[in-house]
Amino acid sequence: MGDEPSEETTPASTLDPAEFIKANLRLAPVRALPEIRLYTPHPGSGLRRLVGPHDDLDEDAPESQAPYWAYAWAGGTVLARHILNHPQSVAGHRVLDLGAGSGLVGIAAAKAGASAVIATEIDRNGVAAIGLNAAANGVEITIVDNDITRGPPPTVDLVLAGDVFYGREVALRVTPFLDRCLEAGINVLVGDPRRIDLPRHRLRLLAEYQVPDFGDTRATAAKPSGVFSFEAECR
Repeated sequence: MGDEPSEETTPASTLDPAEFIKANLRLAPVRALPEIRLYTPHPGSGLRRLVGPHDDLDEDAPESQAPYWAYAWAGGTVLARHILNHPQSVAGHRVLDLGAGSGLVGIAAAKAGASAVIATEIDRNGVAAIGLNAAANGVEITIVDNDITRGPPPTVDLVLAGDVFYGREVALRVTPFLDRCLEAGINVLVGDPRRIDLPRHRLRLLAEYQVPDFGDTRATAAKPSGVFSFEAECR
């Protein structure tokens, strides 16, 4: 009995992500997107037990461990808001939600009538969250749990890329993949609150919405974030 590890000391690698998320996160509407509910952390959720001992969102934490998947970020939120406001942008299309995190953008696309939705996510906890969030919203999403940015794009009509330019290394990896998508005739929409590594010279603004970002409290005023078309490099 005394040798059994407590829940507090159980290594993150031994916890079942889906069971942990269902037991410790709350299913709640997303700010600015009441049509969608996600499993959402709260002060008592103990998220660090699932992601490991480092500080949540520590800049030095491995990308695959930091719990980006647990939060609605501005880029994904603005893309999802735009899709729900303009369902014709995805209706009948095969859609890829790149770096899906919580699955928010893919869920919005499925709700808006996409014929098929693929969500890519490399964090095993994020993979579990996408499955749970999709089921909670009554939609079907195919999940790919590996990094597809190093290869050819899948057979889709539209790529939705929310918050994929949050760091220089990630931007340098994602941009060539998005270029291959354009070369294959796949349209690309980007959602971003104009972070520093956003390739603005490659983007055409389509719409702007006031949405919250991760870390904003309910008392914090929402900031403008953009939905952009990713354009081919001028030669």
